Amino acid sequence: MTVDHQVEAPEKGGQESTKSLAVCAAVRVLIVDDDPSLRKILSVMLTQSAFVCRSAASGEEALCLLEKHPFEVVISDLRMPGISGMDLLVEVRQSYPQLAFLMVTGEDETRVGVRAMQLGADDYLLKPFDADVVLGSLHRALHKKKLEREVMEYRLRLEEMVSERTEQLQSALRQTERSYEDTLEALGAAIDLRDSPTAGHSRRVFLYSMELAKSIGGLEQQLRTMAMGAWLHDIGKLAIPDRILLKPGPLLDHEWQVMRRHARIGYELVKSISFLAGAAEIVLTHHERFDGSGYPQGLGGEEIPFGARIFAVADTLDAMTSDRPYRAALPLQSARDVIERGSGTLFDPLVAAAFLRVSNQAWEVIARETVAVQPSSVLAAGTIRILGAIPDPLPHSSE
Repeated sequence: MTVDHQVEAPEKGGQESTKSLAVCAAVRVLIVDDDPSLRKILSVMLTQSAFVCRSAASGEEALCLLEKHPFEVVISDLRMPGISGMDLLVEVRQSYPQLAFLMVTGEDETRVGVRAMQLGADDYLLKPFDADVVLGSLHRALHKKKLEREVMEYRLRLEEMVSERTEQLQSALRQTERSYEDTLEALGAAIDLRDSPTAGHSRRVFLYSMELAKSIGGLEQQLRTMAMGAWLHDIGKLAIPDRILLKPGPLLDHEWQVMRRHARIGYELVKSISFLAGAAEIVLTHHERFDGSGYPQGLGGEEIPFGARIFAVADTLDAMTSDRPYRAALPLQSARDVIERGSGTLFDPLVAAAFLRVSNQAWEVIARETVAVQPSSVLAAGTIRILGAIPDPLPHSSE
């Protein structure tokens, strides 16, 4: 027969009783045993120490009570019909890991009691019961669970702190990157303003280089460096005298010598900035040519950084199709012919082929959209989002 009863703590005077109540008040214990007398003994023993007890005659009944009522402790007999104490332990550990669990065994079952502790029981009690032993075991189990809760709460707080600090760090990084992109955009604008005859050049070659990278494919990890290098390639021109930089006619030999210094000057300006270190190489080598005829180092072939080889094609495209003081813009087909003829000499054949795969109409779309596209959308981004921002209504094809 099922026995289900709750025994409240009797009133008891004295300092010892008050202390016990302060420590154990509201601690609810579920006693599970098919023997009514043992349930009664444990209930009386624990209620005298201010525990609130409820009992169940089987593992099945215990699980029902656990679903409906809160408990801090389960004390269960090992041997019961139906769901055994060991089965109940496994279920409690899975569904109610926060509860303390004490296993009750006979004196000849101590090895089983040890096994129960290995499976998650906090302690085991031997029959017949000794009040001091039972209370001592119960207090230790409760203290253990308290420590476990504190550790869990600390871990949760730590995770929250780490998450909060991570978000703060990411926010700081985003602000830093935003400062970078604002600075870079301002520098690019300053370059174009200084070299007014080629206004918009930095923005166009930046976009052309990104389209070439997309045509080549597999360059996702290099896009950001190439974008920054293309955007800042002419930063060294800020140090070139106006009489040379803005001269409307052809430059004399000695003037060309000064103009060509801009690649080295730009490199020296940005090389010590950590996040521009890769871009600095493109700034230095953007006038090198595949056959070694470029400057300032006369590099050739694989010696030239790949980003600079891409830029060389983009730069030629823009130089030929833009108005200059000494001539009007040439048709895009003229640039295509020059780049095709220069494949393997002035230009990397791989990059030239990628350029030729893009239709004239696609290049014209990019040129028209140049003013509307802000480089800040990509310069501080982990991926180059600009590649999907430019309309490409026509498929890439050779012409």
